[in-house]
Amino acid sequence: MTPDVAKKGTAATARYAAKKDAILAAATTILNRQGVKGMTLADVATEVGLITTSVTYYYRRKEDLAAACFMRGIAIFNDLAVEASKVSGARARLARFLELFFDLSRRIRLKETVPIVAFGEMRALKEPFRTEVSDAFNDLFRAIRSFFDDPEFTGLDRREATARTHLLLEQAFSSVLWLRRYDVEDYPRIRDRMFDILSGGLAVGARAWAPPPLPDPTPSAARTQDVSRETFLVAATRLINRKGYRGASVDEISAELKVTKGSFYHHNNDKDGLVSQCFERTFNVKRNVQFAARALQTDQWTRLAAASATLVEYQLSDHGPLLRASAMQALPSDLRQEMVEAYNRGSDRFAGMISDGIAEGSIRPVDPLVAAHMLSSMLNAAASLGMWAPDLKREEAAALFARPLLLGVFTR
Repeated sequence: MTPDVAKKGTAATARYAAKKDAILAAATTILNRQGVKGMTLADVATEVGLITTSVTYYYRRKEDLAAACFMRGIAIFNDLAVEASKVSGARARLARFLELFFDLSRRIRLKETVPIVAFGEMRALKEPFRTEVSDAFNDLFRAIRSFFDDPEFTGLDRREATARTHLLLEQAFSSVLWLRRYDVEDYPRIRDRMFDILSGGLAVGARAWAPPPLPDPTPSAARTQDVSRETFLVAATRLINRKGYRGASVDEISAELKVTKGSFYHHNNDKDGLVSQCFERTFNVKRNVQFAARALQTDQWTRLAAASATLVEYQLSDHGPLLRASAMQALPSDLRQEMVEAYNRGSDRFAGMISDGIAEGSIRPVDPLVAAHMLSSMLNAAASLGMWAPDLKREEAAALFARPLLLGVFTR
């Protein structure tokens, strides 16, 4: 091969790779906004200035492209895990993982690299892609769980290590929703505050995990008069959490409830309205818990533990789970803004409890806003507890999942 031919071949390979990366970047952005079901090859082609048939040269079907986006995101996180595992000691590995993740987040925010796909949409993939992507994600999960294979965690059983891995990964995934409220110059400080909370928890001194019970937070109308409405909302919430906003069609929601589409529209104007009501119900449950916790005659840390335990356990109740925040990303822009504001009000209420706890001395001097975001992320992640721990009893859930954040992931 002549040098000129080799040079042309190298240039063509580079152009091919660059265009493929551009397609992946565009598809990821659309996936995060519209979900797997809402993404089309035509939308991706428009985003990168191509015709649809040009995109099919790289990815023959939409499912191929969606799966490639997920596999790319998993590979990136796997690289972070491998790099973090090179340092010795559990705390050092956690610190290194956060350092790498925040550097990645900074580069994404500055558009120096393409965004990461929202992993919650994996469940909306069709087979065989869902199994392929899920297997790769499980490998990533095991790599992160190896962080806890350390003498410091002697006595920690497999389920406890799995719960802390889930907690750590969800803190990273969910931060996409709230890091936008900060400038990238703030990222190093936020990273340090997150590490401090993960490693040290929120309590001042050694505290026993014995949160007092709170009343059933299910909206009163659902417990008395409008049982059929509650049934609709619970079924829709479960399906959306499982398949994503776009993946949960009216047909599937109706089938889940064993009713006709006509019956669905008798109760609901459209799916957006139903999802909005699912979110309103979720926010009402959280608000009821927060107000009940604030009424307890005890210190703020205990109130926070009671609220956290009640909400985590609620996820496994007959009225659970609550709708995951990730569903907001696929809502129409005006409705999404309304839901984001309501979600932030709940987070800010936690921040107020944490701030008051710092003032009274029951909560460590942490950043109240960062701690509240992390607490909300943990509660949001608890919606999938039943999926990765199907044998988990409701009364065990809070100690397994909320306790590590309130007392620190290094607490045994």
